[in-house]
Amino acid sequence: MTLPHKVLSLHETMTTEAASDGRPANLFTLTNGSGMTATFMDIGATWLSCTVPVDGEAREVLLHCSSMADHQKQSAYFGATVGRYANRIANGQFTIDGVTTQVATNQAGNTLHGGPDGYDQRRWVLEHQSDTKLVFSLVSEDGDQGFPGTLKAKVTFELTADNTVAISYQADCDKPCPVNFTNHAYFNLAGEASGQDCLQHELMIKADRFVPTSEVGIPSGELKSVDQTGFDFCEGKMIGQDLLKDPEQVLAKGYDHAFILEPEVTDGIADFAKVVSPDQKVSMTVQTTKPAVQLYTGNFLAGTKGTSGEYGIHRGFCLETEYLPDAPNHPEWPGESILRPEQIYAHYTGYRFNF
Repeated sequence: MTLPHKVLSLHETMTTEAASDGRPANLFTLTNGSGMTATFMDIGATWLSCTVPVDGEAREVLLHCSSMADHQKQSAYFGATVGRYANRIANGQFTIDGVTTQVATNQAGNTLHGGPDGYDQRRWVLEHQSDTKLVFSLVSEDGDQGFPGTLKAKVTFELTADNTVAISYQADCDKPCPVNFTNHAYFNLAGEASGQDCLQHELMIKADRFVPTSEVGIPSGELKSVDQTGFDFCEGKMIGQDLLKDPEQVLAKGYDHAFILEPEVTDGIADFAKVVSPDQKVSMTVQTTKPAVQLYTGNFLAGTKGTSGEYGIHRGFCLETEYLPDAPNHPEWPGESILRPEQIYAHYTGYRFNF
């Protein structure tokens, strides 16, 4: 298929300037028979763009920057593969087998998304490319950001015939270490250039508990029922319906919380979430093998420069599948956040679009 003009333009503008390693980024666009496109970049193994055909036009449903200069200035992790440990680790410390490790901190004395030089900033190696699939790899040496063990990771992106952007992660490490990959895409199903925020999207999440946190996102230790709170999305509602209803939301200026998924929807096949655009023309369902998802409503996006201009607060939302924040310090919580040498880290998340 002929790529939409906005996708062709992105290939040009994003590669005009060099990335931090002195070389331009490499961009790759996958297509399918339905007219969808999904564009990825080797810097950060980033899901840069996703277009779906609506009323004869390609609707861009991901927030992103269109130049490397802007991409390197943003701190929102647009579309990046984040690791070694997505979300937060309190004080950058964890203890495994009686040994306490201090890793690099980068947000309020805590470690966020792997530290100040996380995998979102690295150039990943393209291992395989076809019209519908890409495989990127990364080797993270022992001691990288303070984390123990040499980690070898792969992320596979596939655009399927049923309009799913399928993301598979695989990793191994030669020392016990927390490992937690996710993709940090920001969605706006009304369109990146629509000027609308995400609050009028209808969202359903099959989760019965959420994780209360401090004002800097560190869990209190409690796993709280969503019942009778603004965190109850079990039946589906507008994202903005109960915005700031709860004290936990007030601390975070909106939703920026992990939801513990019902176990029956963590097989990578069942839909654990569904989102519908305000105009009802685009919907997205999400599947995963992870035990939790972080809903983030772009509470700190204001002033971030994107392709269509400066974004405002709540311009997009994230559904980041993951182990729970600070799970290395809470072994009693769902999921095995410590990867050991005899194990293989293997997880899947799919974002399936209907239009």
